[in-house]
Amino acid sequence: MAAQDVPGSGIAPGTRENSSARSLGFSEEMAQAGVVVAVVSGTDLPTDLTLDSSARERVAKAVSDAKFEGKLGQSVNVYAVGDIEHLLIVGAARDEGQAPDWRSAAGSAIQALSSSKAAIALVGAPDVAAMADMAFGVTLGQYRFDRYKSDAKPTEAGPVTIVGGQAAAASALWQSRHQPLAEGVAFARDLVNEPANVVYPESFIARAREKLAGVDRISIEVLDQADMRRLGMGAIAGVGQGSPRGARLMMITYRGAGGPPLALAGKGITFDSGGISIKPNTNMWEMKGDMSGAAAVTGAMLSLAKSKAPVHVVAAVALAENMPGGNAQRPGDVVRTLSGKTIEIRSTDAEGRLVLSDAIEYAVQQKKPFALVDIATLTGSVGVALGPEFAGVFARKDEYANRAIAAGRATGEHLWALPLHPNYRDAVKSDIADVKNSDASPAPGASAGAHFIEYFVPEDLPWVHIDMASVDRAATNLPLVPAGSRGFGVMLLDELVRNWRPQ
Repeated sequence: MAAQDVPGSGIAPGTRENSSARSLGFSEEMAQAGVVVAVVSGTDLPTDLTLDSSARERVAKAVSDAKFEGKLGQSVNVYAVGDIEHLLIVGAARDEGQAPDWRSAAGSAIQALSSSKAAIALVGAPDVAAMADMAFGVTLGQYRFDRYKSDAKPTEAGPVTIVGGQAAAASALWQSRHQPLAEGVAFARDLVNEPANVVYPESFIARAREKLAGVDRISIEVLDQADMRRLGMGAIAGVGQGSPRGARLMMITYRGAGGPPLALAGKGITFDSGGISIKPNTNMWEMKGDMSGAAAVTGAMLSLAKSKAPVHVVAAVALAENMPGGNAQRPGDVVRTLSGKTIEIRSTDAEGRLVLSDAIEYAVQQKKPFALVDIATLTGSVGVALGPEFAGVFARKDEYANRAIAAGRATGEHLWALPLHPNYRDAVKSDIADVKNSDASPAPGASAGAHFIEYFVPEDLPWVHIDMASVDRAATNLPLVPAGSRGFGVMLLDELVRNWRPQ
């Protein structure tokens, strides 16, 4: 029997795109709509909603009966109210002292109406920014990934209109800032939701090239397995050597400003079987998403470039498929990195830190950044520590961690600082090489991973490490995230890059 001449089956599982979402627009006047969504932060109805006294009394009674207070997550349905066929009232109020969350309220509303075919009008936004936020929430809330469902059909649902004063200004803000960000998040979600027989190192790059084609001030450089061998990048090449789909390093540069860049680095393991240290079968399918860090930095680059952000930023996208095989690296192997430092492989399932070690060194050598942020689905232990609400953040100085935490707070992609410690740093040292990639007791797993990566970051370079392994997926629908990939990190990195400048 002849050997396979192509990786995989060579048969694409599908050829169509995801079904289309509702179209979106802005208006200063209430459009004819089958459903009107009133977004409120209290019990008063928006002034844009014109109802006679009898209709208002009926709505007020429904609100009172439901004990609705306008809080985020609350909603009331009222039918046949005056000329309105269906009125959905949703809350946007958060805790005292916090601004209303127009994004999540709109996202929840569009998900609640997912089975409706009627045109939808959203009212209640108090200003231009809130209108653009509602559009953002609608766009991400109605995200879908259904391209492999044989019965998926193009939507026949009516459009969504955001109603309020200064609609033209809100539309301009949406198009210039919010829409590129939503596009970046959706692109990251698409990459992560795709199966690993569709998105692998080479095809990941092809999709990124296609998405970024024609975007001003963007350039892309790619290293393949042969380039890595020539340069001595034994860590990333070693992870990829067990798969017929070789490793890649993609460098994306966006020059929206002068001066040195801020560097992003993303872990891109397009499938993680664990290699020879093979994982148990339970939920191994989720390992198609072990490239969520790479998706995040790529989506952030798309957002920054399309919104013409005044920043200089580079992204090192470290891509490999971690597979067992006759040529796979083994526990006990020693690999030499681009930096010349050596790594003892204790577990082939601790591979994300390996690909990042070479990617970071290459970015530092070639791009001379003023700061570095890496993001990765690095350790299961971060989820044990923080659960599904926070990603872990590590930095040598509190001021760097605090920058990232502030960006997370501003975007709703929350971070919690976890410790670096000299004892944990010593724990990653190897008896036969410079460092080892696993078995770093007594260091907690997330801290051991952070210290391993730190070993490859120059001591004088501001550095932030984000371990997002507990927040990359949503098991159930969230206001801005239908179940599946969150596209976590795109909003966070976009915000962080915009606000971090060279000293």
